[in-house]
Amino acid sequence: MTLFQSENLKLRYLAEDDDVRLSRWLSDPEVLQYYEGRDRPLDLELVRKHFYEDRDGVTACIIQYQGQDIGYIQFYPLEEDERSEYGYGDDHEIIYGMDQFIGDPAYWNKGIGTELITAMAAYLTDKMKADTIVMDPQAWNERAIHVYEKCGFVKKKLLPLHEWHEGEYRDCWLIEYKGADRR
Repeated sequence: MTLFQSENLKLRYLAEDDDVRLSRWLSDPEVLQYYEGRDRPLDLELVRKHFYEDRDGVTACIIQYQGQDIGYIQFYPLEEDERSEYGYGDDHEIIYGMDQFIGDPAYWNKGIGTELITAMAAYLTDKMKADTIVMDPQAWNERAIHVYEKCGFVKKKLLPLHEWHEGEYRDCWLIEYKGADRR
């Protein structure tokens, strides 16, 4: 079942049999350097626990590029604790969080991330009526941050020691995209 499709991209809902694909991607040290950490490869059991259990409110999809499964994306309405942590007090504002990775390094540095983030931001603002979309990339991941900024995301505040990655807590940036900028 498809969430949306463009000329090159298709987002299809995560299926039970995608667990093997996710485990392959999340066992690759090259991918893990940016997502989860090279010290935390995910076998099938961990993939099933992390991506399939207790996922209320999370929409999880496989990213296809020109018919090939190449990555994963998820989005979700921001919960009250995250709203508070990030400094969003307006309960009436529709805020979505988003996480993604391209799991096949052969598709890195080809503009696909820019195409994906642009399409996902348009989907969330146009179809889901998001006022704001947020992400929290690690501050050292300049390549990802550059892509997000190119797509209209803006750094809002540094989140010190926010995420555990490769044996230590790392700083992250809270970045946001304002849906009103598109309307």
